[in-house]
Amino acid sequence: MGAILKKELRSYFTSPIGYVYIAVYLAISGFVFSMFTVQQASSGEDASVGTYFTVLMFVYSILVPLLTMRIFADEKKQGTEQLLLTSRVPIWSMVLAKFVAAYIMFASTFLISLLDYYVLFKYGKPQPGVLFGYAVGVLLLGAAFVAIGVFISSLTENQIIAAVGTIAVLLLMLCVNFFNQYIDISWIRVVCNWLSIYSRFGNFTYGVFDFNALLYYASICFVFLFLTVRVYQRRRYQ
Repeated sequence: MGAILKKELRSYFTSPIGYVYIAVYLAISGFVFSMFTVQQASSGEDASVGTYFTVLMFVYSILVPLLTMRIFADEKKQGTEQLLLTSRVPIWSMVLAKFVAAYIMFASTFLISLLDYYVLFKYGKPQPGVLFGYAVGVLLLGAAFVAIGVFISSLTENQIIAAVGTIAVLLLMLCVNFFNQYIDISWIRVVCNWLSIYSRFGNFTYGVFDFNALLYYASICFVFLFLTVRVYQRRRYQ
């Protein structure tokens, strides 16, 4: 597992993907942070980070697929997938290593972006508990996004299809809760609310650690990583 993890982390910096992801994310994050928090703080208003993190959730639905689109699709395209399938490394270990590599890229870039908050603490009056809640929520959200992207990448050898498919699924899971106002059937509304990744993020915005949301995001990770393992178990024994 360790060898695959190192290989995957190295691959982000032997190709433009890692650099593009970091540069684009930090640029967008800095711009959104400036627009929705720093300007409020500089004008004497209480800086609200709610809009900032809400925008970031939708930014992640576009950027995270950059990290995951090549994870398995590139193995198929390069013809190295058979090496993985015939190696002694357990499939679950291979899948977990690739997931962890992508998540390390996501989490480390997000943590670097938190340096922006130095400005907010210096010139504004942020609530540390609320900021901590948002940060925890984003890290959990990111894990779910990466797991979904890993699974979709395992279904195709085309990186563009993997990226577009992941974006579509993530946007659907983010926006499904907004469709409730147009649905009159109660059980469908309940299902949409349960599926919504966005609605689970709510309590973190108040600095409240939501165990149910933690279980939900962990379940998303488990389900999609399990499905990825099943995809490769079928291919190994075909």
